[in-house]
Amino acid sequence: MRASLIQIDVNEGETVESRRVRTASLVREQAGAADLVVLPELWTTGAFAYEEFGSEAEPLEGPTYEAMAKAASDAGVWLHAGSIPERDPDGPLYNTSLVFSPSGDLAAAYRKIHRFGFDKGEAVLMGAGEELVTVRLPETVLGVATCYDLRFPELFRGLVDAGAETLVIPAGWPERRRTHWTLLAQARAVENQAFVLACGTAGTHAGVPQAGHSIVVDPWGEVLAQAGSGEQVLTVEFDPGKVAVTRDQFPALKDRMLGLAAPRR
Repeated sequence: MRASLIQIDVNEGETVESRRVRTASLVREQAGAADLVVLPELWTTGAFAYEEFGSEAEPLEGPTYEAMAKAASDAGVWLHAGSIPERDPDGPLYNTSLVFSPSGDLAAAYRKIHRFGFDKGEAVLMGAGEELVTVRLPETVLGVATCYDLRFPELFRGLVDAGAETLVIPAGWPERRRTHWTLLAQARAVENQAFVLACGTAGTHAGVPQAGHSIVVDPWGEVLAQAGSGEQVLTVEFDPGKVAVTRDQFPALKDRMLGLAAPRR
């Protein structure tokens, strides 16, 4: 299986519509090169551009949805289109990820559960999602999470229990905590014996330099590929079958004692 992580440069000098058109073009360029394409978190506005969330929020089936559905169909790829600020007509804003099939149909939407900000920013401007989301591809089962979720291992245990084999994490991670980004991506891969595909933004938005360094990690924690700090497409080939082999050869998940639905006897 081939995956392309598109590390979008999010800068204030480019309009949202221009970046939407440019990103759709980058997705189309992956036709024949990738089976799965992944975009970063809140790449339309910037994850730290809190003041823009309200004005740039979209309904679920808004302009980004339409552009990404068409791009996925044109390229014939599964597309994790990163996340958008979603405006629910009956509720608050949400940080919502969209996953499209190669036919351009919406396969899943995930509202970010853990909101960043410590009682400000996203934490107060957006509502919290409540449901774990997995997506079954022909080759693997994706477990979907977003940025700050990466710091909460219990979420990923839940995704594994739901069948996830490949954990996909779009993010707008700041440069000043880049070492955490790499460390946590590897930790989530090792402890869940799963592939991790973590795609971040490049550039600077709302005055916050972004970490970039999108990363792909295998179930043993080995880094298969990692981007630099600027905009680029990181493409990697990996074997989803390695998850089952790893879990069979080193069956640590079978020894779990806490957080199970029923106690072992």
